[in-house]
Amino acid sequence: MLKKFKKLIYTRPFIVFVYHFVRMYSRTFRFRVENEQAWQRLLGQDTPILLCGWHQQFFAVIRYFKTYSKLNPALMTSRSKDGELISAVANKSGWHTVRGSSSRGGKQAMDAMIDHLNTHGFGAHILDGPRGPMGIIKPGVIRMVHRTGGWVVPFYIQPENAWYFNSWDRFMLPKPFSKVVLSFGEPLSFVPESDKDAFEAQRQHLENIMLPRLVFAR
Repeated sequence: MLKKFKKLIYTRPFIVFVYHFVRMYSRTFRFRVENEQAWQRLLGQDTPILLCGWHQQFFAVIRYFKTYSKLNPALMTSRSKDGELISAVANKSGWHTVRGSSSRGGKQAMDAMIDHLNTHGFGAHILDGPRGPMGIIKPGVIRMVHRTGGWVVPFYIQPENAWYFNSWDRFMLPKPFSKVVLSFGEPLSFVPESDKDAFEAQRQHLENIMLPRLVFAR
C-alpha cells in the first residue's frame, strides 16, 4: 500500500492536485508584502536578482511568487523524488527549474542557474535545502552572485499562527486565515573573493543576517 502511495505522489494528476491545493490553501492567508520595491528598482537597472530564503518558509510564498512568472524566474531544486514534486509545482507556477544540489548534480545545476541569471536576471534559491543542516547557508549562493554580479535579496515569512513539522527544517505551515507577512531584506552585493577566508566571511555575513528570522523551536 505504501509503495502504491509513493508512486501516486509523483504522477501528473497528483502534482496538479498539489498545485491547486497550495493555491486554494494560501488564499485563506491574510497576506501582506513588505519592502518589495527596493529590489524591484534594481531589476529596472538590469541587475541580476537572486531571492534567497530558508527551506522552512518556502510553502507560504508559492502562490505569491507566481506573480513573478513574467520575469522568467529560475529555481534550483534537488534531483531527489521530493525535488521532482517541488520542481513540477514550481513549473506550473511559471518558474523554470534546474535540477541539482550540493550532494548530486550541483555543479551542473549551479552553472545552469548562473547562465539563467546572466540571461534573464532573476531567480530564487533555498539556502539550506534540500537536506540541511537547518540554518546553514551553503556556499553556492555566494558563487552565483560572484559570477553574475547580481544581488542577494533575503526574504522571510512571519505567520501569526503556524504549525511546525518535526522535520530537519522545522517546516512551517501557516494556519488557515492567519496573518502572513512576506518581507524582503535589503539587497546585498558581494565583491568576488579568491581568498578562502574572505569568501567564508561573506557566506557567514549572509548567514548572520538571515538567522534571526529562522524559527528553531516551537
